[in-house]
Amino acid sequence: MDTTKLVVWFTGLPCSGKTTVADMVAKTLEESGLKAQRIDGDVVRETLCKDLGFSDKDRITNMERISFVARMLAKNGIITLCSFVSPTDECREVVKNEVEKDCTYMEVHVECPVGVCISRDVKGMYRKAMAGGIKGFTGVDTPYEKPQRSDIIIHTDIESKTESAEKVVSGIMKALGL
Repeated sequence: MDTTKLVVWFTGLPCSGKTTVADMVAKTLEESGLKAQRIDGDVVRETLCKDLGFSDKDRITNMERISFVARMLAKNGIITLCSFVSPTDECREVVKNEVEKDCTYMEVHVECPVGVCISRDVKGMYRKAMAGGIKGFTGVDTPYEKPQRSDIIIHTDIESKTESAEKVVSGIMKALGL
């Protein structure tokens, strides 16, 4: 497998720090002269997957679409950094199977207690979900299945953003043989 064709998949609870860390990683990679592209769950839900809800079936369809796009970017030498809750082993397996058709898949579990995620929630999503305004919200009325096999685990509640990003960049560089 050609490790220069790399998809890095950030998974974790909403507001755990996936996007923040992935943005920092993308910036570091680009400053190192590597091509990197970020794909963010919120942006995708507003565009490519705006027709989908949060049922189990729709979550899988979301993962199928995104993993296909990520694989296409990675096949063209762009390190693709994806930030998605991807709350179940099944969702993550869909992604892994698609990506590994001809690229390398690296999973980053962004570990953070739900209480910390709630305190970081500037959009008020957890509050709305706890009040019944959002059904199927991961971490409130839909569980998040902790990954069984992540390549990298970052703890955004105890590591600084910089420490977490450096851990991921180090893993990427190692995978690339740099």
